Amino acid sequence: MRKEKQLLLDEIKETFESPTGVVVTQYDKLDSNATADFRAKLNDAGAKYVAVKKRMLLKAAEQLGFELDKSLLEGHIGVVETGENFVEATKALCAFAKQHKNSLEILSGRFEGKAVSKDDVVAISQLPSQDEMRAQMLGLFEAPMSQTLAVMESLLTSVIYCLDNKAKESEQAG
Repeated sequence: MRKEKQLLLDEIKETFESPTGVVVTQYDKLDSNATADFRAKLNDAGAKYVAVKKRMLLKAAEQLGFELDKSLLEGHIGVVETGENFVEATKALCAFAKQHKNSLEILSGRFEGKAVSKDDVVAISQLPSQDEMRAQMLGLFEAPMSQTLAVMESLLTSVIYCLDNKAKESEQAG
């Protein structure tokens, strides 16, 4: 194998061996503006999109023991390297794929060292983002305290209302 091809193969293998996630896509008929927009959205999510040759992808997957269905690999193939935040990258990918149904299709992926299907990638993209999960967690921690405070406040205010009513009754009686 020539040195250039070996470097390309090593790069693809390194992508699939990384602890971050990878999503394999098929694209067709994407114009340059849509491609630039797609890459910008992925870049904002901390991911990048790389077009790869099918033969190199299949060879790298075979050497790593990663199963790819050859019948799905028709047309041009691209790989999304998700970076640190798999959920955000898949959100951007699935949103773009939904907008461009005929141009981009998600085939499969690899997340935390395990193979995932197209449906799994879509399900992961529907998870809340890290900031949303933090907000939900803080809400869970805050809810019991605010409810306790509301009960204590209602006890104190009910005593004050009782005293106020007694004072009004004694004024009316006197």
